[in-house]
Amino acid sequence: MKKIMLIGKTGCGKTSFCQAVNDCELKYKKTQAIEIVNNAIDTPGEYLECKIYFKALVVTAVEADIIILLQACTDEQSLFPPGFVSMFSKPVIGIVTKVDLATDESQVETAENYLTLAGVGEIFRVSNTSKTGINEIRDYIGK
Repeated sequence: MKKIMLIGKTGCGKTSFCQAVNDCELKYKKTQAIEIVNNAIDTPGEYLECKIYFKALVVTAVEADIIILLQACTDEQSLFPPGFVSMFSKPVIGIVTKVDLATDESQVETAENYLTLAGVGEIFRVSNTSKTGINEIRDYIGK
């Protein structure tokens, strides 16, 4: 089982994804500090939102086998700079979250484009509430 690290802005679904992939009850909880849940490192959204914390992401990534960037399809912008993944020397995948809330396919495609610009290779579509895409992620990380 590979260890994953979740990176994304506040409210994009990192903690909910962590709960869904670990078959825990989904309940909202604001992540205030780095938390480790089984094989997942859940980082606070502020680590992406404040560039001063990028170093903390790099240092924490040493503990992970796979980095996962999460982008909610309901967000109209992305905080991932172009080529963001170049600061990690690990495999990086992307997850478009909240696909069940998309009003049309273009929202999901825009989120995928943001992740592609950040340098992500493989991208998954996920709904934490309906569990869409969760098994595909589990298969990918070998859970």
